[in-house]
Amino acid sequence: MDHSLTPQTVIVVPARLASVRFPGKLLAEVSEKPLVLWTAVRIAREAPEFPLWFAVDSEEIGDVLSNAGFSTILTNPDLPSGTDRIAAANEIIGAERLINVQADEPLVTRSQILALTEAIEKTGSDMSTLATPIVKSDDFKDSNVVKVVRDANGFAMYFSRASIPYPRDDSEAAEKKTLPLLRHLGIYGYTAEFLRAFTVLPQGNLEKVEKLEQLRALENGRRIAVVLTDDLSIGVDTPGDLERVAPLLLASEAEV
Repeated sequence: MDHSLTPQTVIVVPARLASVRFPGKLLAEVSEKPLVLWTAVRIAREAPEFPLWFAVDSEEIGDVLSNAGFSTILTNPDLPSGTDRIAAANEIIGAERLINVQADEPLVTRSQILALTEAIEKTGSDMSTLATPIVKSDDFKDSNVVKVVRDANGFAMYFSRASIPYPRDDSEAAEKKTLPLLRHLGIYGYTAEFLRAFTVLPQGNLEKVEKLEQLRALENGRRIAVVLTDDLSIGVDTPGDLERVAPLLLASEAEV
């Protein structure tokens, strides 16, 4: 991959080995291939026109990626979020716009990546991200499923692990028919200017309480464009998630 010219838009994947709910998950294997490599190969296949980098927090995970031919940048393991890690990597890359695909999202699609790119280029927002309709009542009540509420122009009003907007009458009919219940998908687009500003902002109280880094942007008056997608990318947060995603990964590999 030729990085001799500074690209306008790149994909940077923050790859952090530590994980509270699933220690070492990015090196957990499906068919003898670490999860992070499944994600890397998927991105390279789905969006080959974008330069691809991995912002890693350790040589252990960096070696896995570089040995497979992917470009890596070693970042400070003490950085508080994936966005901070991408900002640090962009000090070397120097891109104007960046797409953040999570290393534990091995089913990300081309349409999702292009939607993020278009939103960050055309809406005048500081960030772009994705959401998909919630169709299961259990997902709406699950604190591991992050919800988002948009304003009339498609910009984020709030993200939460709580059930928002909350249907006061708590009826299934209301949830499914009248409320815009949206599940946030944790992949983002950023401008380089926003990233530079983000890194010097202190962590806000909402970010600390909800453990959602995008709330730091909202707390400081930044705009986040939220694009709807029908593609539901399954993130791997627990060993159970890996078991669910494994047959889908094997099936996608067989289709190539």
